[in-house]
Amino acid sequence: MKYRILTALVILAFALNAVASGPVANSGSPSNELAQLLPASDGVITLDSNRLFNEALPLILSANPTAMKKINQKLDQLESETGVDLRNFKQVAVGIKAKVISGKKVQYQPVILARGEIDSKGLIAVARLVSNGTYTTEKIGSRTIYIFSAEEIIEKNKPKADDKKDEKSFLEKGLDSIIGGLSNEIALTAYDEHTVAIGTPARVRELIGKSPRVDAAVLNLLNRKSDAVANMGAILPDGVSKFIKLGNDELGKTLDSIRQLQGSLTVADEIASVSVMAKTLGNDDAENLHATLTGFQILGKAIFGNSTSPDKQVYARVIENADIKRDANAVMLDLSVPKSDIDILVGKK
Repeated sequence: MKYRILTALVILAFALNAVASGPVANSGSPSNELAQLLPASDGVITLDSNRLFNEALPLILSANPTAMKKINQKLDQLESETGVDLRNFKQVAVGIKAKVISGKKVQYQPVILARGEIDSKGLIAVARLVSNGTYTTEKIGSRTIYIFSAEEIIEKNKPKADDKKDEKSFLEKGLDSIIGGLSNEIALTAYDEHTVAIGTPARVRELIGKSPRVDAAVLNLLNRKSDAVANMGAILPDGVSKFIKLGNDELGKTLDSIRQLQGSLTVADEIASVSVMAKTLGNDDAENLHATLTGFQILGKAIFGNSTSPDKQVYARVIENADIKRDANAVMLDLSVPKSDIDILVGKK
């Protein structure tokens, strides 16, 4: 028997948090300030880059120094080739618009605002030099958009033969789905003195033009965990289950009732805390979702509870300690995973 659905839910819990309601709060989070500048988006991700590189990644990858070394090598290589050190960005906000291409194929069109200890115009000047002049420009107001060939950039940075042997991580696959939206061209512009914008040309035009800003309903979803390293909020389309291979109509109906998702990752005292909250169409839908998650928790205990495998014992502890609650039409799932368990999951097997 394959446990794809249960595994997907556990992975989801490591990536998302909780839905908030009410008016947009005046959050002091710099990342949320960036998010308010984004154009209309179906989903928004905010990152505290300083804490990501200095706290979260060292905690999560400490048992796999090879993986951490590879990340730092890539960052060092990028800096030596372009003059850009991504570790100097302090806050990042990503706005993603989902576009149905055909049938079940969805393209995610991103626009990214990154702010930090950089000279944005200097950074763009370096990018122009590295491209060897192979770019076009557009002028919108006082800003110039530089458009580069995504195909040429991908060709220059595609993995070496040895790298292809390594299985892609969940993070890499997630990044691939976003980068896939940059299939033809990548646009870059200076938003202000210390902030750059990058994305598809259409999304960057929306960002610096007069297009509507990201909806308050999405921004609301970012305010629940102000101390989080990462926050995500998304408004889901109707019939989301048709884009996921489930093989279970009942579960599909449950997923289709979810309209808002919000998530966050927090690290403190060598513990990674992740929460998920889903807001459904109505209270009955939330009750059904709560019952479904509780059922998976019971099933998970039965599957992993008596295992002698260290990683499956971790799964058992995570599932056992998962806190599942319901409040009206919102369902919350909260997890806290200590470093000792994270080490078992990410350590070299």
